[in-house]
Amino acid sequence: MEQFVVSARKYRPQAFEAVVGQSHITDTLLKSVANDHLAQALLFCGPRGVGKTTCARILSKVINGGADLTDEELALNIFELDAASNNSVDDIRRLIDQVRFAPQTGKFKVYIIDEVHMLSQQAFNAFLKTLEEPPAHAIFILATTEKHKIIPTILSRCQIFDFKRITVDDIAAHLAFVAQKEGVTAEPEALHMIAEKADGALRDALSLFDRMISFSGNELTYEQVVNVLDILDYNYFFRTVALANDVNYPDLLLLYNEVLEKGFNGHEFVVGLAKHFRDLLVAREPRTVELLE
Repeated sequence: MEQFVVSARKYRPQAFEAVVGQSHITDTLLKSVANDHLAQALLFCGPRGVGKTTCARILSKVINGGADLTDEELALNIFELDAASNNSVDDIRRLIDQVRFAPQTGKFKVYIIDEVHMLSQQAFNAFLKTLEEPPAHAIFILATTEKHKIIPTILSRCQIFDFKRITVDDIAAHLAFVAQKEGVTAEPEALHMIAEKADGALRDALSLFDRMISFSGNELTYEQVVNVLDILDYNYFFRTVALANDVNYPDLLLLYNEVLEKGFNGHEFVVGLAKHFRDLLVAREPRTVELLE
């Protein structure tokens, strides 16, 4: 039996050109490298699943001449630390001890510290001096989903890159690409619904896509996505608006109770209804129709 590889790993970008929805980041990094203007301390901020760690790994390859080095040689120059489980001052001191040594191959040793906001106060303080005056061969890439938890003295020493949530259209287009590669026939509405459910996180979208393919096989329909992922059909929102316009409050309450009996969260229904109202307002004006997702 062939080992299954999740789509998020199988289709992880290996070059900046393949990164989805973060061109403002990738273009800046490429120009910084080309102009020899790359800072030695970078902070990648943004929601989960939008490409922070992926971009850090790609940048590590680019600055070390990835095309000329094997993966094994590149691995000697890239060090990853998960600050969620290695957040003590001793962990940072061990990392600082390694920084002194020059790379065996390539130009730079790259240190990627994920979830950097999880470092302890003492660890942050121990890191300050090295981050401010790193050796010429060292590049630090810090990644976080919670920039507000990082102390100002660290922020002031880093060049900050803010990753954004990926648009529904960009996610849906990437899912269509993956579906084609995997030989899956997918309705555009089905992929669009998965993209909406992912809430801007491409990794989550790919995980949902894998889950749907496990259920549906090589044909993916809108109806399957709605049923399997427990997504409330848009028709409920249209019915809600119609009943409200008719001032038919008894049927409106019965409709809301029907939603709850189907197992949907009341808060999520209200949030979805608010988005529906927003879409209705946007759709009324030709100048704002393009804002619809």
